[in-house]
Amino acid sequence: MGIPEKIKEIEDEIHKTQINKATEFHIGLLKAKIAKLRRELEENRHGKTVSSGKGSSGYDVRKEGDATIVLIGFPSVGKSTLLNCLTNANAKIASYQFTTLTAIPGMMEYRGAKIQVIDLPGIIKGAASGKGMGKKVLSVARNADLVLIIVDVFQPNHFSILVKELSELGIKVNKKPPNIHIHKTEKGGISVSLDQNLQISESMVREMCRIYGIHNGRITIRDPNLTADDLIDVLAGNRVYPHSIIVLNKIDLIDKKALNAMIPFLGENVIPVSANTNSNIEILKESIFNKLEFIRIYMRPKGKETDYEEPMIVRKGTKIKDICAKLHRTMLRDFRFALVWGKSVKFEGQKVGLDHILVDQDVLTIIKKINAV
Repeated sequence: MGIPEKIKEIEDEIHKTQINKATEFHIGLLKAKIAKLRRELEENRHGKTVSSGKGSSGYDVRKEGDATIVLIGFPSVGKSTLLNCLTNANAKIASYQFTTLTAIPGMMEYRGAKIQVIDLPGIIKGAASGKGMGKKVLSVARNADLVLIIVDVFQPNHFSILVKELSELGIKVNKKPPNIHIHKTEKGGISVSLDQNLQISESMVREMCRIYGIHNGRITIRDPNLTADDLIDVLAGNRVYPHSIIVLNKIDLIDKKALNAMIPFLGENVIPVSANTNSNIEILKESIFNKLEFIRIYMRPKGKETDYEEPMIVRKGTKIKDICAKLHRTMLRDFRFALVWGKSVKFEGQKVGLDHILVDQDVLTIIKKINAV
């Protein structure tokens, strides 16, 4: 029996099993087996886990700029028009489906940041299973810093379908990685430490670990809302957790009352826009910038004035050593200390080391060793 047949057999068993408290353990283990088999199937097809279609025309886009975002949506939701609003890509636009047949990149420049925006071909229900080349399209989102889920104002139900398709490929938008720590050991069996009132049992954790080949180790779970699916995600090890923004497009075609009633249905992080009329595009750009958690660092070369015209765009949590690595490959080797002016220090011009964390609009001077060239 091949892997697809095994998956089908287990899926049939799940469908036949009545879901209740008594069957939770059994269904959880069945789901773990399916996830493991699916990973093995992808590894057999691609050599490793899902990629962005290596060797295939149109879907391998080299990452450029300070961050990369992708536009995901069904056909004819206005992704190409939106790309043209955000960037200078000049993507082909038409009023019929499947206009975009390849991944089209553009560059959005906003508040000093250069953000690569990739318009992906429209997907359909069942994309994660390979329908309409959807698996290859969706997998591009794995390496994105932000996912824009584009929804037609007349088809808001497509949002839940898109999230489900992404999830089935291990792309968990707007979810935090489960608070689980797995430390493998050579012997000693499996030791499990759980919070009280957890939805899963210690025995389920042990059995799922064995399914994934972990027979010795310490498992620590500190997430009271953890589910069996969350544990499977961690054990599978090929999940990503990108931020996302829901872009509700074509709002110029409905009245304000209908729009206001629809937005709560989609949840948080909704930006209503009209790519055709450029409505709320600046609000969307601001939201993209904030979601990417950019900060601006102004460089002050030793003995010179601060460059406030072209800030260095980096992500929240960036340290001095990250700046050094970005500036030049020898900067870390030649680093002596740094001087910082701004909110990250107690006083202006404070001397700091490589592990100092910078914040937005800090001014930075890097001092090299005396013998450095």
